[in-house]
Amino acid sequence: MEYAIVDIETTGGFAAGNGITEISIRVFDGRRVVDMYETLINPGQTIPRYIQGFTGIDNDMVRNAPFFEEVAADVHRYLEGRVFVAHNVNFDYSFVKSHLAHCGFVLQSRKLCTVRLARQIFPGHPSYSLGNICHSLGIELQNRHRAGGDAAATVELFTRLLEADEKGLIAKSLKKTSKEQTLPPHVPKEDFVALPGCAGVYYFHDNKGKVLYVGKAKNIRSRVNSHFSNNSDSRQKQNFLRAVYRITFQPTATELMAAILESTEIKRLWPAFNNAQKKPEEVYGIFQYEDQAGYLRLAIEKRRRNSHPVFTFHYLIDGQGAIRRLAREFNLCPRLCFIQKDNEGCQGIVEAYCNGACEKKEAAASYNERVRAAIAALTQRPSYVVLDSGMSEEESSCILVERGDFFGMGYFPRGVGDLRAEVLKKYIHPYKENSTIRSLLNSYITHNPGRVHRLEDDQ
Repeated sequence: MEYAIVDIETTGGFAAGNGITEISIRVFDGRRVVDMYETLINPGQTIPRYIQGFTGIDNDMVRNAPFFEEVAADVHRYLEGRVFVAHNVNFDYSFVKSHLAHCGFVLQSRKLCTVRLARQIFPGHPSYSLGNICHSLGIELQNRHRAGGDAAATVELFTRLLEADEKGLIAKSLKKTSKEQTLPPHVPKEDFVALPGCAGVYYFHDNKGKVLYVGKAKNIRSRVNSHFSNNSDSRQKQNFLRAVYRITFQPTATELMAAILESTEIKRLWPAFNNAQKKPEEVYGIFQYEDQAGYLRLAIEKRRRNSHPVFTFHYLIDGQGAIRRLAREFNLCPRLCFIQKDNEGCQGIVEAYCNGACEKKEAAASYNERVRAAIAALTQRPSYVVLDSGMSEEESSCILVERGDFFGMGYFPRGVGDLRAEVLKKYIHPYKENSTIRSLLNSYITHNPGRVHRLEDDQ
C-alpha cells in the first residue's frame, strides 16, 4: 500500500472561496519516501497580509508560479490510487478535491488523519497541532507553515504512528465501514457513538467547552453525521472541522420541541457559528392614550423599558393587522388608531364602520367605551397546551401557552388527568418567548388542531 502524504498552504480557511499557494506531496511506501512533488502555486487572488505573515509566502513569490490548472494533472497523478494522508486531512483534501474538480479531475481517495490517529495511538498529550505533537515526540520540524516542511514532519509522524499501532487502528480506519476518515480531527469518536437517533438539539463545543453552534434535528445522529460526511467545501464545514472539539445533545420527544429548544438556546448562548435567529428581537406594543379632546387613541410603538403597552407582538405587521381587525369589529376610527394617516376623508366613515369620532360627531364617552371593549378583547387570549407523545410510553409531552404567550414545555406522567395550568407548571421548564417560537406555534396549531387542548381553567 502506498500513501500520499500531503500538505498545502492556502489563502484562507475554506476551499469554496480561496486558493492554494503551495502543495507538497510525499509518496510513502510505509517505510520510506519513494517519490515527491512540490511547487508554489499562483492562487489567482491576493494573499491576505495575515496569511503572508503566517506562511511567509507573499504575492511576489507566487507571481510567476504556475496556476493550479497547469499542475492539476501532475497533482492528480501523484494522488490517484494512493491513501491521502494529512494532518487534519479533511482541510487539505477539501481544497485539493475542489481544485481538481474545477480542472476536470475526480479525486476519490481513502483518507487518514494524523490528528485523529495521534489522539488514539499517542493519547494524553495536551495538544495535537502539528508543531506541538512533533515537539512532544521529539520530531524535528523545519520550515514551519510551509508545505514542504510540514509534509516532511507529517511523514515522520506517520512513520511513528505505523510503528506504534499495536491495535491495528490505521487498518480499521481504512475500512469502508469506518467513519474515521470523515470525522472532525479533535472530536472523540465516543461523542458520535453516544448520539441518539431521536429528535432533539445538538451542540458543537470548542476546545474550552464553549458552545459554537446549536442545531435541531429529527434524528440527531443522522443530522450531526451529515455535517461531516458530505463533500462540501463551504466555510461552515471547514469551521466545524477546525474548531469543534466536543459534541453534546438534548433529546426531545417531538420535532416541534426540538425547534423551540433550538431557538431558545441560540438566543441564550449566541453561538459564533449560528447566523439565523441572532438579530436582536424588536418587540412592539399597542399603547393607549387620551388626546386633548378626550378621545382614547391606539398607537403602535416599539416597546421601551418601563413602558406599559396593552398588547405586545414581535412583528410590526401583526400589530397593524390587530388594530385593523379591532377597528372594524368595534367601530373604531382609523384616524384615531393611526391606520389612516393621509389628509383624505375618513375611510372608516366611507366604509360605514366609523361613527364620526374623528369629526367630533360622536361623543368621547361612547367612543372610549368601545375602545376599552376592544382592548379587553385583544388581551383575552386563550391558554392551551399542545399534547403529544413523550420520551417513553409512561409520559406525554406538553407545550404550554398561557393567555396567548408561550410559557414553556416539558413532560408529565400519563396518569395526570388534571390539565389546569397550575398543575402542568409542576412538570414544565419555562422558556423565554421570541418571534420564532411564536411563529412555530402558530403554524403548528393551524395544521395540527387535534393536538391542541384548551385548558380547563380557561374554558
